Amino acid sequence: PTSIIDHHQTTTTKMNMKLLPSLTLSYFAVIGAGATAPNPAANARPQLSITIHDGNFTDIEGLDPTITWENSAVLNNDVALEYGIDLSARTTNLASLPRRIWGRASRAFTIPKYGQHTFALSSRLEMDVQSMDRIDFQIDGDDEDNDLKLRIIGSAPTEATHIRKARVAFLEFTKGWDNDGNRVTVNPRYHVDRNHGDVVLTYDADDTLIRVTASRDDQEVTIAQKLNDENMISPTIGSDGALTLAWDRKLGEDSSVRTTLNPNRSVDVEFRDAAWTANVNFPMDDKDMRGATVQMKRDIKF
Repeated sequence: PTSIIDHHQTTTTKMNMKLLPSLTLSYFAVIGAGATAPNPAANARPQLSITIHDGNFTDIEGLDPTITWENSAVLNNDVALEYGIDLSARTTNLASLPRRIWGRASRAFTIPKYGQHTFALSSRLEMDVQSMDRIDFQIDGDDEDNDLKLRIIGSAPTEATHIRKARVAFLEFTKGWDNDGNRVTVNPRYHVDRNHGDVVLTYDADDTLIRVTASRDDQEVTIAQKLNDENMISPTIGSDGALTLAWDRKLGEDSSVRTTLNPNRSVDVEFRDAAWTANVNFPMDDKDMRGATVQMKRDIKF
């Protein structure tokens, strides 16, 4: 694969508690305890972000404002906790306000037996509040000393009686190492739902990055070449002959534009300028380009 606001933290927490099943209630009870723990991180001021996005600007219905609130805390045993909620800013129906809630717990472990070897483990839970029949989970492990990472993504039903139906949907490992100052990684991935596996190999040599993605049925190669401090080109060719060309140009410290050409399919342009992001898609029909769509987003944090 790689997301609520609040004017008053206590009020929103109580409102959402009434909407959650018993399994999630117990999980967020821990969050509440962490948020009131006597440490600086627990009392950190929440950060508010507002995102408005959609390609339809013909009327107010084309806008889809989302208010995001998130916070963090440090619990006992150095467990780092992050949690948040997304709210719809367009509805007045209290039951439809919350869209998504999430929480992540992380901790670093040290094993003295192996010479103070350290590895990190984190677990993230996420739920669609408007469809609370399941919880999505993501487990990440990071062994920095051995340059090894693990990720597991899946879901589980919220009903405790159905917990045996929990399933893993995606699994990947990433192993990296240095080769005469250049970076090499091997990343095997497996999509359980589609019974599809592939391997991603990368070789990063300063201004050149080579990426090979290979599965039993398809293969593709991307060669990204940095031309100068402002420009990079990245052609990609697949085993079926499909060709994609991307051009990244840095316009300033916080501004950039990425143009991707997919011959006979589309031209995509992404423009970033500080808090603004604009995406334009031009579908291509033979030699004609029509049906362009535009999406714009702005993040506001205060």
